[in-house]
Amino acid sequence: MAVDLSKLISKRRLQFEELRGRIIAIDAYNVLYQFLSIIRQPDGTPLMDAQGNVTSHLSGILYRTTDILEYGIKPIYVFDGLPSALKQKTIEARMRRKEVAEKAYEAAKESGDMGAMRAHAMASTRMTKEVVASSKKLLDLMGIGYITAPSEGEAQASYMAASGLSYACASQDYDTLLFGSKLVVRNLTFSGRRKLPSKNVYVNVEPEMVSLEDTLRELGLSRKQLIWLGILLGTDFNNGIKGVGPKTALKIVKDIKSMDGLKAYVKEKYEVEFELDVQEVEDLFMNPEVRDMDKADMDKLLSKHYDRDGIIAFMSGEHGFSEDRVSKVIDRMSNVKADTRQKGMDKWFK
Repeated sequence: MAVDLSKLISKRRLQFEELRGRIIAIDAYNVLYQFLSIIRQPDGTPLMDAQGNVTSHLSGILYRTTDILEYGIKPIYVFDGLPSALKQKTIEARMRRKEVAEKAYEAAKESGDMGAMRAHAMASTRMTKEVVASSKKLLDLMGIGYITAPSEGEAQASYMAASGLSYACASQDYDTLLFGSKLVVRNLTFSGRRKLPSKNVYVNVEPEMVSLEDTLRELGLSRKQLIWLGILLGTDFNNGIKGVGPKTALKIVKDIKSMDGLKAYVKEKYEVEFELDVQEVEDLFMNPEVRDMDKADMDKLLSKHYDRDGIIAFMSGEHGFSEDRVSKVIDRMSNVKADTRQKGMDKWFK
């Protein structure tokens, strides 16, 4: 699972107006999992068309991306490519958890427990080839730029933010900080009134800005030390050390001078060893496999045009969404696109 730095990072409440005219690289899989998990019926059933195809993600992309556009934000979605070899165990563990959740869902269904059904259904969310392909098709039709990373999507999005190609990356995962993203926007597509899982309680989820520079300064760490801290807690690529929480991990890495020192300390103090060579994990975060890009690449992604008839045919004709509602969303998007073309692309590249 992604590293949990929630108790340590420096974050602040964000007003969407602050992002007007800014390019944001969005961790696509992260956002799609949100849509697939949250946009469901009360019993946990996802939105589906008449043919039984899941469409929750399409609803999320169409409506939430249009909301983002209306704030003057320029989104570019970044999809995962081939997962790194180090991530295979994490993927296998996730699949096992989903299988358990699916069995729990069936048990809750038999007992008629709607709350449990929804909670277990959310936990069993899967990213399929069909979901990815249909997401990319809708983005193409909407004229929204996207790329497929050679490996980890969050690494590519972080690279784009770190190199100044985008203002920030958007993701719920703090791994983006370990990958070097200078700014991370959380809750970009998730803000609003939300129900807590398994509870009849609603909370207001607000957009947040996380600063790598501020976090490192306040913690008194280098980025490499932050990676070591993440390794102690556990990342998508390694298991953490049992019994080591955020505060303990922070204290440890402040006194450690090298990766060899970290491994030696863990072996002596906790009488365990990491399950793999964590030097490889450090190297993956410091030098991830990414696609080199420049301003011309970004301009091309931002200059795409939407296809009104294509969107209606895809969303309403193929997947059964209300044509009236889809048309109204396209009208909103059309106004934004027209305004963008009038101002010119250079103004939006900040």
